[in-house]
Amino acid sequence: MPTLIENAHVITVDADRRELPDTPVLIDGARIVAIGDLPTLPADTVRVDGRGCALTPGLVNTHHHLYQWVTRGLAADHTLFEWLTRLYPIWAGIDESAVRTAALGGLAHLALSGATTTTDHHYVFPADGGDLLGAEIDAAHTVGLRFHPTRGSMDLSEKDGGLPPDSVVQTIDEILTAGAEVVAKWHDPSADSMLRVALAPCSPFSVTTQLLTETATQARELGVRLHTHLAESRDENDYCAEHFGCTPLQYMESVGWVGDDVWFAHGVEFTDDEITRLAATATGVAHCPTSNARLGNGICRTRDLVDAGVPVGLGVDGAASNESCRLLEEAHQAVLMARARGGPTALTTRAALELATIGGARVLGREADTGSVEVGKLADLVLWDLSTVAHSGIDDPVAALVLGAIPPIASSWVNGRQIIANGEILTVDVDLVAADVAREHRRLVAKAG
Repeated sequence: MPTLIENAHVITVDADRRELPDTPVLIDGARIVAIGDLPTLPADTVRVDGRGCALTPGLVNTHHHLYQWVTRGLAADHTLFEWLTRLYPIWAGIDESAVRTAALGGLAHLALSGATTTTDHHYVFPADGGDLLGAEIDAAHTVGLRFHPTRGSMDLSEKDGGLPPDSVVQTIDEILTAGAEVVAKWHDPSADSMLRVALAPCSPFSVTTQLLTETATQARELGVRLHTHLAESRDENDYCAEHFGCTPLQYMESVGWVGDDVWFAHGVEFTDDEITRLAATATGVAHCPTSNARLGNGICRTRDLVDAGVPVGLGVDGAASNESCRLLEEAHQAVLMARARGGPTALTTRAALELATIGGARVLGREADTGSVEVGKLADLVLWDLSTVAHSGIDDPVAALVLGAIPPIASSWVNGRQIIANGEILTVDVDLVAADVAREHRRLVAKAG
């Protein structure tokens, strides 16, 4: 049935950045069909009163590790490399049950913080773990989010000078075979796709040069995107200087990893020249301010990236380095971190909301379909209740969203389907999921000894 959202303040994030008070928006099927001027409405139209609310595009999460939802709170005071060394033995025990439970918890929580589209970077594949990517895809289907999982990989273990234990790495042949199978089975390139797959070797310090080179070739032959961590910390800079004699980006460029089909997570350590190169090649960056701060990895040069024209979106990153994982909070933190680095005008509230919406859509190659409230675009929308005591009296709805407390969600829709109503997610029982998450957490920690 068509759905009419009435009386809301519509923050379109369109090319003209229009903000439309008390403006109706009509959804029919999976698409937005009218804004403002309405056609004759059928009798069965569902009416949603948006009085006191702001309607925005659904938020787009460009970097996550859903399996980590069941390993939150560990290694809370460690550096990045110490944190990885502490957690890899626990992650080595994951299986389908743990991953599906973690994904249900993480995705439901993302939805409740305004996400309608999310990626996931899954790169830990124990030999006896089962179909881990399939488990999280099933969870995303259950929760109802638009999903861009990436088939990650590692082929450089401790014995080869890497950080991961031997039990979670694979051979290059195993990785390439799995990548081809995943794309053939799951990837949907259509305009209204709910499921697109990318290929994603983990990082320069956990994969070989050969794997990076061959994965880039494979992804382009298959027509899918490429993703990895890059320039996340000074430790990574030191590793690349020692092993490759160059910076992380110089290394990735040497193996074919720049272009409008590539996005990197973090990008804290890029130089001026590297930012120029990213912009020239339209290579994207997933800015993860909370995780970077949690691990003490520094502050991304967000303003410089945006000014140069680099595609930039926001990511919550893995739940083991960002226990809150609330996507709207990343817009808040992006403003604070940018201003802490560059002064009070370094990033506006509206620019932060753009990073969370159309910016993220651009990073994922979905800007033609989602990321703004426009006629013809997919109906991925969030109706935020700004009438609460935490928000009433803030005249600017964007300031209320980005600088204020995270508002309750009156309603949200993905592909035209309502998944949240009155602050409650409609697709899963969050109390049951919470109990399952606690059980899987205890099981994994005990299994690691």
